[in-house]
Amino acid sequence: MGRIVSNFFISMDGVVESPDKWHFPYFDDAMGEIVGSGMASSKSFMMGRKLYDEWSQYWPAQGPEVPFSEFINTIPKFVLSTTLKDPTWQNTTVISSDVAAGVQAVKDATDGDIGMSGSTTTVRWLLANGLLDELALLVHPIAVGSGVRLFENTATFPLELLSSETLKTGVLHVRYAPAPS
Repeated sequence: MGRIVSNFFISMDGVVESPDKWHFPYFDDAMGEIVGSGMASSKSFMMGRKLYDEWSQYWPAQGPEVPFSEFINTIPKFVLSTTLKDPTWQNTTVISSDVAAGVQAVKDATDGDIGMSGSTTTVRWLLANGLLDELALLVHPIAVGSGVRLFENTATFPLELLSSETLKTGVLHVRYAPAPS
């Protein structure tokens, strides 16, 4: 059975929006290994409609010389959407009716991790429906001050720490699972 693992670059104040504006000064070889390991263990990738719309306009036009392009363009992708009907990005499947059952079917049929990143609404929905298995965060030592936060106006989600590591840059790599109820 597959596990859904959500990955985020996140600031100390919980912002996950536009990491391209604050994340790169902290990126080093150690973080690259963490990101690469997450990509290597992912057998498919899950996202919401908004992220699909953004990424499907950019990534298919990127060649193999652009980091991440070969990974995201070739991996099977699952989009949670009741409105997307005809995806044009290769290897994309839309889960549109009985989304929770569809996500569970993907988990049941997958041998390995189902990665995801950048979809805050989707992560919140997966947590609320008991479908997210792990939340992997690279917490950056910066307060961004404004932007979309991972958890805003949400229910309370108790989490259990699986592991933590401090990188030389001051970034914390923490992994959480939903706490048993």
